[in-house]
Amino acid sequence: MSAKRLTIAGRVHGVGFRDWCMGQAEALGLSGWVRNTRDGTVEVLVDGEVAAVEEFVRACRRGPRLAEVHTIEEELADPVDLPGFRRLPTA
Repeated sequence: MSAKRLTIAGRVHGVGFRDWCMGQAEALGLSGWVRNTRDGTVEVLVDGEVAAVEEFVRACRRGPRLAEVHTIEEELADPVDLPGFRRLPTA
């Protein structure tokens, strides 16, 4: 198992990035959450099998059709306490 916190920067607000992340995470069987931040980034905590987490990160580098991902900061994180993937309020 692997857990990562991602901070995704670029044109990631107003392009459906959070909903897209939810679909990707659910398709890969991952747990965690996604939220917009007031500084214009998207923050994600993702937890699951190592290969699935890495596939999720690769997909985030492309993002949904209207997004432009400039950078992704990755750091290891503690595992998620609850199963499933959800959208949190803006932080």
